[in-house]
Amino acid sequence: MDMNARQVALSVLESLRDDLTYARLRNGGRVLDVADLRQYIYEQMGRIRTNAHVTAALYGNSDRPDGRIHP
Repeated sequence: MDMNARQVALSVLESLRDDLTYARLRNGGRVLDVADLRQYIYEQMGRIRTNAHVTAALYGNSDRPDGRIHP
């Protein structure tokens, strides 16, 4: 793992650690075990993907040659 990848990984893990202090799942429950953590991460990934799609649709940004956004 190169230095940039290591720095990104550390930054992500530090942010996750801070977020988990106040994290709530969509069903209102707290993150209590590994299964909850997995669900929380999936929910956050879904939010990021949704936000990326909305941003691309609004501003016409795309990272594909055909102009579409990949899911």
